[in-house]
Amino acid sequence: MPLTGYCSDVHKHSKDVDNLRINRLKLSVHASTTAGETSEKREHLYKILVIGELGTGKTSIIKRYVHQFFSQHYRATIGVDFALKVVNWDADTVIRLQLWDIAGQERFGNMTRVYYKEAVGAFIVFDVTRASTFEAVQKWKNDLDNKVQLSDGSPVPCVLLANKCDQAKEGLVNNSAQMDDYCKEKGFVSWFETSAKENINIDEAARCLVTQILSNDKMQSGSEDERDGNIISLGNGAVPKEKEKGSGCC
Repeated sequence: MPLTGYCSDVHKHSKDVDNLRINRLKLSVHASTTAGETSEKREHLYKILVIGELGTGKTSIIKRYVHQFFSQHYRATIGVDFALKVVNWDADTVIRLQLWDIAGQERFGNMTRVYYKEAVGAFIVFDVTRASTFEAVQKWKNDLDNKVQLSDGSPVPCVLLANKCDQAKEGLVNNSAQMDDYCKEKGFVSWFETSAKENINIDEAARCLVTQILSNDKMQSGSEDERDGNIISLGNGAVPKEKEKGSGCC
């Protein structure tokens, strides 16, 4: 399939991935150099994938989460689109989420490995009104696990979103216990019934995923230096400070 629109230039997206690494370093320098002027804040930049079949509401979920906006008239995403969400996680932590909205047909192409690179978390979205989109979830999960891992080789944390829950549901999503078992078996962190239209569980699902990412980050960079406060962790890496400065989720 020819790539058009946002993914017409392969080199552009490779550059975006490189810029993600550069921005992590910039956040580290900013946090360390401004700490003496104001209260020290830990800053994180995380790349999050939003994937799933065509028409499941991925773009609507992102627009609702980032802009608190919903429209019935989105055109299908071609290739990949981006959005940035800044979260004041707590008094000491700022989290910047780079959300990659990947077109539903892209699993069949070869570009997803580029799109997935450097991701530390993902949402897989299906439409509760179309059982066929749930049947494709495992294919998306397998594709994700095959193409991106954390620095220790483990799968990136993934939350399953049963979207359009304000409408009549089809299939397994009608049985919460079976959905819990499915997610446990397939390696999902958790699952949520969501509605971008009615703003149901969007923030809660994001908080669940970010909580797991932070937990992974802490475990992977839990050296003595970091526990002593000598490292600022960004994404799934860690950068030394320039100077010494005086949840289950659901």
